[in-house]
Amino acid sequence: MLEIKSLHAGITDQEILKGFSLSAKSGEIHAIMGPNGSGKSTLANIIAGHPGYEVYSGTIKFGNSDVLALAPEERAQQGIFLAFQYPMSIPGVSVAHFLRLALNAQEKAQQKTLTGVAGFIKILRTEMKVLGIPMSFAERSVNDGFSGGEKKRLEMLQMLVLNPKLVILDEIDSGLDIDAIKIVANAVHILRERNSEVTFLIITHYQRLLDYITPTTVHIMQDGIIVKTGGSELAHALEKSGYVGL
Repeated sequence: MLEIKSLHAGITDQEILKGFSLSAKSGEIHAIMGPNGSGKSTLANIIAGHPGYEVYSGTIKFGNSDVLALAPEERAQQGIFLAFQYPMSIPGVSVAHFLRLALNAQEKAQQKTLTGVAGFIKILRTEMKVLGIPMSFAERSVNDGFSGGEKKRLEMLQMLVLNPKLVILDEIDSGLDIDAIKIVANAVHILRERNSEVTFLIITHYQRLLDYITPTTVHIMQDGIIVKTGGSELAHALEKSGYVGL
């Protein structure tokens, strides 16, 4: 599903990823942990196509596609989804309008029949009920005045509506209480139940999210590369001893 080889990338003259490599198969959950400044969020943004980062060398393959040759919207259309740590606000654009535009853009790119208003409202009501979100949420402007927890709920709502193939969660548990973390985990489980081939990259500082989402593989990242890989037990060891202990 995802193959990253010898990726060197950064911002202007600052190299952040220094030969990063990772391979993830369909249906796997890979947790990427590491101290601040290790390059975790840089990796997420580069996979998604953030224009503020520059790739110096290396490759990213998603299925049969050369990810680095695609524009950000083309990556999204092929099924790459990034849930942001700090989602931006879009005053004046309702959640419902935003999500319908996103879904229709994806359908158009994939040459599918566009979902009409009635069909979309049905989808939206279903997904909001699953996540325990009131319908009044749909009329609010995207992330405008949202609490941290509400922003993360909207990220999960987008994920379920768009039904991606590769999901990148960039420290989505940051600042969340236990109830909100359970909502995020529940959304992940729902998507996996619907499609067992969805691949996840979960970028996190903490073990607590992984108490509810069991990863296939855990990677410890430092100074732009993976320095240690193991199973879910590696995250528990990290919680006990910290990065220095490992």
